[in-house]
Amino acid sequence: MTNDSSPAQRILGLIDLTSLNATDSEESIKALAAFAATPAGRVAALCTWARFTRAARGFLQGTGVPVAVVANFPAGASEVKAAAAETAAAVADGADEVDVVFPYHAMLAGDDDTGVALVRACREACGSKVLLKVILETGQLGSAERIRHASELAVEGGAHFLKTSTGKTQPGATLAAAEAMFDVIAAAKSRGHTVGFKASGGIQTIADAQSYIEAYERRFGPGTATPATFRIGASSLIKPVLAALS
Repeated sequence: MTNDSSPAQRILGLIDLTSLNATDSEESIKALAAFAATPAGRVAALCTWARFTRAARGFLQGTGVPVAVVANFPAGASEVKAAAAETAAAVADGADEVDVVFPYHAMLAGDDDTGVALVRACREACGSKVLLKVILETGQLGSAERIRHASELAVEGGAHFLKTSTGKTQPGATLAAAEAMFDVIAAAKSRGHTVGFKASGGIQTIADAQSYIEAYERRFGPGTATPATFRIGASSLIKPVLAALS
């Protein structure tokens, strides 16, 4: 029996259930989709490679769980047209959300324009109904100042969400990086723009997830972490959450 007020129940509805392994197949995505909607509740989205968009939609049919796919992943290349084309193809295949990697190498080399242009082009490719989450790869950016700057560029380009990490480099998500991103999200909010936050990279336990929810709600207020504003990208987190709800 589930407890609707438990941390695990709340976390379940905020998870972007993720598999981005080189060995992924339609069968592995089908197996993952079985965890996306259970008697305990459903996750916020299922996130995978763009080549599995149509298959994932089929596996999730009737669940109400959106399909999120990655673009420009994981390298964060600087080819604006290529990232936009990849995003457009995913949208055409039925993706509900796209998680695109920000060209952080370019920014670190002093090129801000490419980051804004790439995010803007991908936002345009998403159209009016598909969410665009921008992965900053905060562990590679390093300092809070650079994380804030990358966040500002992503927001300028039209990001719906700012996401910490690909999970393919170390460190992944950190609370310090999250706080720097919150600064930019708060500034956007003061201008009347809602920008969501997604923690991803190394979040494996209920306690890990809860620490990000608490940090977010200390900044933005109790109850503000909802699927429309807050996500947790994870794969292994789903099992302890469902175990706690069984």
